[in-house]
Amino acid sequence: MQLGTLDLRDAARLRRPAIASPGAMTPAVIATWRGRMINEHGSSHVFDGLATQLAALGRTPDAEQCRGFAAEEREHGMLCGAVVEAVGGAALAEVPPPSILPTHPDTTPRAAVVRNVISICCLSETVAVALIGAERLEMPDGPLRTLLERIWADEVGHARFGWRYLANQLGELDASELDAVARYLPLAFGHLEAHELAHIPVTTSWPDEAVAYGLCDGADARLLFYETVSEVIVPQLEAHGLPASQAWQDRRTT
Repeated sequence: MQLGTLDLRDAARLRRPAIASPGAMTPAVIATWRGRMINEHGSSHVFDGLATQLAALGRTPDAEQCRGFAAEEREHGMLCGAVVEAVGGAALAEVPPPSILPTHPDTTPRAAVVRNVISICCLSETVAVALIGAERLEMPDGPLRTLLERIWADEVGHARFGWRYLANQLGELDASELDAVARYLPLAFGHLEAHELAHIPVTTSWPDEAVAYGLCDGADARLLFYETVSEVIVPQLEAHGLPASQAWQDRRTT
């Protein structure tokens, strides 16, 4: 796989928050926020892909909304890069090629879009809302919390879009399409778990002041991830008539 370069230095420097040096934690702060920069900016490609699929279905307003989400994710990348720059790092990274949204040729285009909306918005963005929301509540008032709250508010909008779309569209699907959506859930859950655990360190222990810089306890974050799936995502999918509880038990990555 050939890596590319993500260079957000110019845009990030214009957005640098005025924060104190994290001292000995500086390398960890740079690594954490650079990782977020890559992840957030990478999500823009996913929403652009979803917008293209929605436009192909003739769902122009939804497509335009997802184009807006893509722009927000690019801005999130710049904001995360701004933290990197603020503590002496560079908002520069090698990144893999942009994610290509699956077309799901085993089902219809409209069921394929429902699958992708579930994976992107109902799963990934709902988890992001929980993790970022918990982090902002622990972070003291200041420019970094303000930055994080801006990102969190956008993620809330992305998740809500997904749940609304799901509620509106499931009733339009026929039996075979509903079955296709249900069959996809174990794979969607498996990829969600693999992605989240890859980005949450297994063991991290920081001094109390680390929360002011967005350094979280890995064990707590993982616990919150699993609680969000079991207490929020699975029940909501079940309420829409999807076999989410069994799918979570049967989750897989292939």
